[in-house]
Amino acid sequence: MRTPDGHSKVELTADHAPTAVRAEARPPAPNTLGLHRIMFAVDNIDDTISRLREHGGELLGEVAEFESIFRLCCIRGPEGIVVALAERID
Repeated sequence: MRTPDGHSKVELTADHAPTAVRAEARPPAPNTLGLHRIMFAVDNIDDTISRLREHGGELLGEVAEFESIFRLCCIRGPEGIVVALAERID
C-alpha cells in the first residue's frame, strides 16, 4: 500500500511458518497474532540497529539475507513493539 502523498509505502505481512501463536507472555514473539509490528526500509541496517540500541532497542535473532535482495531483521523497542528493518542489497 502507498501512503496518500505517494512518498511512502506500508506493507502488511502474515506469518506462514512458523505458525502464529497467541500472545500470552509479555513481550510477544515476532509471529504472535495481532498487529504489533511495522517494517521500514533503511539505507544502512547496521547503522540503524546501532542507533536504535542506544534508545533501548533489542535485536531479535540476527540480520538475515533474503534471496540476495534484502538484509532483514527485527528489533523490539522498549514498549514491546517489533520494528522490522529491510535494507536493499544492490
